[in-house]
Amino acid sequence: MSAPPCLSAKGVSRRFDSGMALDHVSFAVHAGEVHCLLGDNGAGKSTLIQILSGALEPTGGDLFMDGEPLQLASPREARDHGIATVYQDLALVPLMSVARNFVLGREPVRRFGPFAVFDAAAAGRLAREALDRMSIEVSDVDRAVSTLSGGQRQCVAIARALHHGARVLILDEPTSALGVAQSAGVLRNVRTARDQGVGVVLITHNVEHALAVGDRFTVLERGRSVLSVVASEATREGLQRAMAGGRSLDAETQRGRPPA
Repeated sequence: MSAPPCLSAKGVSRRFDSGMALDHVSFAVHAGEVHCLLGDNGAGKSTLIQILSGALEPTGGDLFMDGEPLQLASPREARDHGIATVYQDLALVPLMSVARNFVLGREPVRRFGPFAVFDAAAAGRLAREALDRMSIEVSDVDRAVSTLSGGQRQCVAIARALHHGARVLILDEPTSALGVAQSAGVLRNVRTARDQGVGVVLITHNVEHALAVGDRFTVLERGRSVLSVVASEATREGLQRAMAGGRSLDAETQRGRPPA
C-alpha cells in the first residue's frame, strides 16, 4: 500500500468578493517528488499556495497531511508542520549576513550566568554546513545577502528551509528573474531537495524548467484544474495548450488523471 501524500488539498475553493479564485481544486504532493503547478496570471496559483502555506483559509474543501486532516490558521502553523514557502521576495534580510539570515528567529546563544549573547560562530557553522550539504557556493557566510546574485539568494532560501526541517517546500517562481546559469543552479537544488525525500511544489510559468525537474504537473486555468499528468505523460505542447485554455489537448496529455 503506497504512502499517502505528504500534503494534499481535496476540492479546495476560495471565494472573494470579486468571485471564485479557486473552484474545487484537488492537489497533492508526495515525499520525494517535484509537483509543478503551472498557469497564467489569474489562474489561481497564488491563491492555492497561500492556502497550502497557511496564509489564507479556504472557503470550501479540506487539507490533509500524511492522510490526516490539517487545519492551518497561519503561516507559523504551516511551518510548525514542516511546510516552508519561499516566495519571490524570499523573506531574506538584505543587509544581514547569510549566517544571520539562516538563524533568524532561532538564534544560537552563549550564556554567561543570567546573560545570553548571540553566538556568531555557531550561526556561521550552521549556515556553512547547510550550504555545503546542498553544494551551494557562497564563499563567505558573513557576506551580506545583498551582495549575492539572485540565484545564490534563491539557493540560500531553499537551504535555510531544509535546514529548519521542511518536509514540504513550496517555491514561488524561483527562476523567473534569473539567467540560464543561475536558473540551472536553482533547479539543481530543487532536485537535491527531492532526493532528500522532501515534497517540492514548484510554481512556475516556465514550461521548460518544469519539464526539467517535474515528476507531476498540474495546470490551473481560471481557478480550475484543467490538466494533471505525470512526467511520462507530459509534453511541452500539451502543457502550453492547457495553460492557454485547456480546450484542445492532444491525445497524449488527455491520458492524465487527477492526483490521488
